[in-house]
Amino acid sequence: MKRTVFILMSVFALTACNNSKSDTSKGDNEQAKTEEATAVGSEKDEHGCITSAGETWSQLKQSCIQIFNVGQRLNPIETKEGEAVISAFVLFNDDKSEAELFLPNTKSNTILKTTNKETYENGEYKFDTKDSSLYVNGTKSYSAK
Repeated sequence: MKRTVFILMSVFALTACNNSKSDTSKGDNEQAKTEEATAVGSEKDEHGCITSAGETWSQLKQSCIQIFNVGQRLNPIETKEGEAVISAFVLFNDDKSEAELFLPNTKSNTILKTTNKETYENGEYKFDTKDSSLYVNGTKSYSAK
């Protein structure tokens, strides 16, 4: 009798361990596998830049860059107490004939052309290399100093 109970318990334990999920849970299982395949932090934008790694597309460099590592930081002239300071960045091409502006809260970057050895301009934006300042509509808005 003990032997029969032992065999029945063993068979029950083995079948319980090998129990496959029902058809209704297959969709959940497939979704879980898909989520596992997508690594956290691998979101890419339309250019293939990994946004969670701080990469953004540079028109001048034609590649993904971390602007905070390669660009010149420009801090806002006016800041409010208790609010986060959000910097702008400027990046120059290799021959220094153009500069690319990375402004906060904008979707696209602006390319500035050199007008002389010390300034780059495009419409409302003017970057002065002598004092490392960005002027927006003639008003000094950002500076590296």
